[in-house]
Amino acid sequence: MTNGQKHFGPAGKIAHAFVDSKLTPLLILFAIAVGVFATLMLPREEEPQIIVPMIDVFVAMPGASPQEIEERVTRPMEQLLWEIPGVEYIYSTSAEGMSMAIVRFLVGQNEEDAIVRLNQKLQANFDSIPPGASPPLIKPRSIDDVPILALTLHSSHYGDYELRRIAAQLEDSIKQVAQVSDVNLIGGQRRELEVTLDPQRLAAYSVAPLEVAGMLQGANQRLPAGGFDSANKRFLVETGELLRTQRDVESVVVGVNGGRPIYLRDVATVRDHGQEPDSYVRFASKASAAFEPAVTIAISKRKGANAIDVADRVLEKVEAMRAEDVPGDVDIAITRNYGETAKEKSDELLFHMF
Repeated sequence: MTNGQKHFGPAGKIAHAFVDSKLTPLLILFAIAVGVFATLMLPREEEPQIIVPMIDVFVAMPGASPQEIEERVTRPMEQLLWEIPGVEYIYSTSAEGMSMAIVRFLVGQNEEDAIVRLNQKLQANFDSIPPGASPPLIKPRSIDDVPILALTLHSSHYGDYELRRIAAQLEDSIKQVAQVSDVNLIGGQRRELEVTLDPQRLAAYSVAPLEVAGMLQGANQRLPAGGFDSANKRFLVETGELLRTQRDVESVVVGVNGGRPIYLRDVATVRDHGQEPDSYVRFASKASAAFEPAVTIAISKRKGANAIDVADRVLEKVEAMRAEDVPGDVDIAITRNYGETAKEKSDELLFHMF
């Protein structure tokens, strides 16, 4: 030991040991490798993960006007919600037969604790619910509820009804992609089997409308019928089948007259068509000024998942299904891709860091 080494303090001795050690270059390389690996594996998102608990509270009161909803439901509910510790804002809406309040808590509040406090407050005041109003329905919100990817199916040869059915096939497959939390369809027409009863035929066969409704409900269900054991496995047996086609509905037996069965087609007309849409989606591009019917598939990811990876997996899945499930004259446009924008911004950040 030299005279200079005798004057080293604890930090100096540690530094001197690293300077003379042959393992120091290996430790430096290991630290760099771990840093690069952590940077590459870090989840990338367009929206920041800031904890701001938000909860929707719905109360239904069928038949009540917006003014009555405001006075009897919304205002009393707001007064209760303001008593909850940690509440920062309350946004409310009173509509025909419905009241909705959005409760926003302070930044950093624990989401689960906020839900528990709100639920306990409402449960303790159930006796304040006015007659005719439903119990409050609580639905938490989070930043992950915002879709990271939106795919819009559009075509000049197909209408809202056909596009909705094509999008529904893609929806079922997209839900199976890892780290996908929710998939919603926006626009289009849902399928509807409309039954129009003929009063004269009902009277002729002595069948009441309520009997027809009961028979349809009973025919459109599956019931457990026991089970059996085989090869150390338990197999459950169900009876019945769901109504899927117009012919299935028309063939439901709704009564008996003169010793012969009365089918639904004997007393009613069944139509298989699209119901009135509650939202419309139209698509236009620079190449074509005409608006085409469209349906949008909105995909959300799970909390903490990498938006880039989830978006890439969904797009790969859709591309693989395109040849089989999507007609050639139906185009798919990417109208939102937070994975792509998140990658661009994170790459730019890393570029400036290095």
